[in-house]
Amino acid sequence: MSRSFTAVLAAAAVAVSTVLGGGSAALAQDGAAPVVTRAALDPSLVSGRGARVGFVEQEAENATTDGTVIGPDRTPYTLPSEASGRKAVKLTPGQHVEFRLPSAANAITVRYSIPDATGGGGITAPLDITVNGAAKKSMTLTSRYSWLYNQYPFTNDPNADLLHPDWWITECSCVPAATTPAPAIAKPFRPFHFYDEQRLLLGRTYRAGDRVRLTVPAASTAAWTVIDLLDTELVGAPRVRLVAANVLAFGADPLGRRDSADAFDRAIAFARRNHLKVYLPPGTYQVNRHIIVDDVTIEGAGSWYTIVKGREVALEPPAPDGSVHAGVGFYGKDASAGGSRNVHLSGFAIEGDVRERVDTDQVNGIGGAMSDSTVDGLHLRHTKVGMWFDGPMTNLRITGNVIVDQIADALNFHTGVTNSVVSDNFVRNTGDDGLAMWSERTANAGNTFDHNTVQSPVLANGIAVYGGADTTVSNNLIADPVREGSAIQVGSRFGAEAFTGRLSIRDNTTVRAGTFELNWKIGLGAIWFYALDKSIDAEIEVRGDHYLDSGYNAIMLVSEWAVKDLYSIANVRFKDIKVDGTGTSVVSARVKGSASFENVDARNVGAVGVNNCGSFNFPTTGSEFSLTDLGGNDGGGTTGPWLAAWELPNTITCDDRPPVIVPPAPSPW
Repeated sequence: MSRSFTAVLAAAAVAVSTVLGGGSAALAQDGAAPVVTRAALDPSLVSGRGARVGFVEQEAENATTDGTVIGPDRTPYTLPSEASGRKAVKLTPGQHVEFRLPSAANAITVRYSIPDATGGGGITAPLDITVNGAAKKSMTLTSRYSWLYNQYPFTNDPNADLLHPDWWITECSCVPAATTPAPAIAKPFRPFHFYDEQRLLLGRTYRAGDRVRLTVPAASTAAWTVIDLLDTELVGAPRVRLVAANVLAFGADPLGRRDSADAFDRAIAFARRNHLKVYLPPGTYQVNRHIIVDDVTIEGAGSWYTIVKGREVALEPPAPDGSVHAGVGFYGKDASAGGSRNVHLSGFAIEGDVRERVDTDQVNGIGGAMSDSTVDGLHLRHTKVGMWFDGPMTNLRITGNVIVDQIADALNFHTGVTNSVVSDNFVRNTGDDGLAMWSERTANAGNTFDHNTVQSPVLANGIAVYGGADTTVSNNLIADPVREGSAIQVGSRFGAEAFTGRLSIRDNTTVRAGTFELNWKIGLGAIWFYALDKSIDAEIEVRGDHYLDSGYNAIMLVSEWAVKDLYSIANVRFKDIKVDGTGTSVVSARVKGSASFENVDARNVGAVGVNNCGSFNFPTTGSEFSLTDLGGNDGGGTTGPWLAAWELPNTITCDDRPPVIVPPAPSPW
């Protein structure tokens, strides 16, 4: 058989696998060029957007394997739905997936899933790594930090009964009374948060074209191993700081056998007295509580080399702040005590031990209040929230961090954070909003989320803004939200202060967003505005965004049924937008109010361009939501132009649950 004919067969096999949502990719060519992606897309489609990172992404479904490609699937509680690009490769013992390096690399990150233990709590299983058939190394994979179940705030027990038997259970469309037995549910109930990731230094630098093979040993304890993707990176040498307060001189243990928290405190105190930086040399340091930081610079040798790792410790009695556990974290002083200033953290990893969500727990990687401070080049995983800030505080710069595998948010500006910037951060696999600004009780103001990448939040939104003033969300890349949220949310909810001043949302790209809301049983938008606690009527402009491959709507404006006649969303301006693929509409309006549209181009629209329900009173004068056409709104789908004259200004076109048309993959405009 000729090589060209074999290549044709290989391409056909992959195509059939994609259409059927599974199948063997064993025919893929050993000599195939690596397929580099960003958020499982051709990088040209997201040029200039998202975090500028030092690693290169390759999806397992594009690699050579004798395993099975699973997906695509956007249905919650399935392995493909939480995978990057909604596809992955499933291996059984003895099978492998092999990647070719697109550029020189000496380090890899593997995103994977293995089964939970029967009674919960996770298992471990091996994974072998070879390069060019030699230089064998091994990883010990674990599901200890994945697999949650049931209702909020979730449990690790797959056999648990309903945590809230009196809550609405969407799966059975019933409202069980609190005094009656809970309805029968299949167990495990609502499994999710399937994935975890691990990093590995390869010990030497390999060249572009070298083959990295991941093999599940034949004697693996895991019935299956799912590989989602491989990130490859060329990591530089460890950073050395000779003139500094070296934590080793104060008794820190770089082998992680003894708790080094007190040694860190001594080094910080010495550094402050002598106007020095604190240096964390290569090593793994055990720290099981908060390190309080104020007016200090702490530098590691780099996040691949310096690891600060803690155990979760039960507290009895609970702490005054309500925490029932302690864990590793670097915290500014509480705002009530004046907060901290001039804190600079860089070049190390923080690894927690958080396996359950307890909202009162302060078991975050970074926390407290830090003004005039910077956080740069950290790698955070397995904490509750990577970074949670309680103001008032001002002028914080958070740049170049990687935050993965969190039980809740990656980052939250909570209460009174002002004039601060979050940029070039990479976020993957959060259990709640990826990046959030939450103006609870005290408004945030003057903050910017810029050039960040957020992938695969398994619950809630990629980026969420809850109230506040003069906010900018720009140049971000958000991909693959799974349930009860979408890529970008502007929400008047959770007791947030009102939106005031200007809200600018510009030049962002979303992909495979516009999820299905399991409680409402309707499709959301890739971007959605939600007026629940009060009206949204600030100066809001959405400009230059690209909404790609939205499962339902591209844009949604909505209120809750109980307050639909109380609150509105008014005068939102959409300009210079591109919409490539919607399962349903470009715009879905389920609220009273108004919006204008200028140069909004759309194609591959699955349903009527504007699904206008207003606030569901259906007056004879038309919908309570009106649209203004400012010109240049082109394109559409099978039903015609997306913004047609007959839809303006407020024609009722309400279809509560329109049929969904799966859009084609995004392509250059």
